Amino acid sequence: MFESVIVALWAMLPAYVPNNAAVVVGGGRPIDGGRTIGGRRLLGDGKTWQGTIGGTLSGILTGVLLNLLAVGLPIDGLVPTFPLLALLGLAGGAMGGDIGASLVKRRLNRERGSPVPGLDQLDFVVGALICTPILAPGWFFDTFSPAVVLIVLVITPLLHLGLNVVAFRLGLKNEPY
Repeated sequence: MFESVIVALWAMLPAYVPNNAAVVVGGGRPIDGGRTIGGRRLLGDGKTWQGTIGGTLSGILTGVLLNLLAVGLPIDGLVPTFPLLALLGLAGGAMGGDIGASLVKRRLNRERGSPVPGLDQLDFVVGALICTPILAPGWFFDTFSPAVVLIVLVITPLLHLGLNVVAFRLGLKNEPY
């Protein structure tokens, strides 16, 4: 069980980093260009090209750094190394999941930053877990056993909420969830 927790956290780091990095590097032009559906913004000002690209690149860079760290450490052989397509699936999928959640929230008439429990904590995980097996199926199914997926689904909401509270207290987010 302990090994599955280590693998889950390690394998998901390239998906965990992008949304947090997007907050830091974001800004600029909104992805939706101000477009509306039914009088409501498609995504809103919080989803920008700069944040999406910066977040995705930060996730990819995280995976590259993890690949370098794994070599020679006691965890070498326990944790996976990341092929580029897996990193693109994890990081890009995480950002895509977050964008999809924003679209859903706008359709539910929720304002930017308003909570939708469950969706807010797992949107990026779902995006990563959908995109990665499409781009790197062999790596995904070798890495994400049912136990690892279950651990990811249980531990991610706790990590997400904890990091959001920290970002809120640092003034990087407007809400602590």
